[in-house]
Amino acid sequence: MNWMAWTLPTALFFSFIAVILICMTVYEIKSPCVERKGFLPIETTRGDRLFIGLLASGYIHLVFVGLSEMSLFIALGISFVWLAIVLRWG
Repeated sequence: MNWMAWTLPTALFFSFIAVILICMTVYEIKSPCVERKGFLPIETTRGDRLFIGLLASGYIHLVFVGLSEMSLFIALGISFVWLAIVLRWG
């Protein structure tokens, strides 16, 4: 049986997603959000911005895997920064 070979950056990326989903769920229960307009061209809630940020982070990782020989830790750092920007100002 062939198992997927998990690298440390990949494991950290998916672990981070799980932790942030748990935190966002608790935050939403304690403080329900309202839609707002940021730099994204649509009104979004926290969950919308999280989804958009995570989707973009996944694409950042795919680009690094497919087009670069650089460390995935660089993609992880870029993804984290992009996710923080979208969540804060998106």
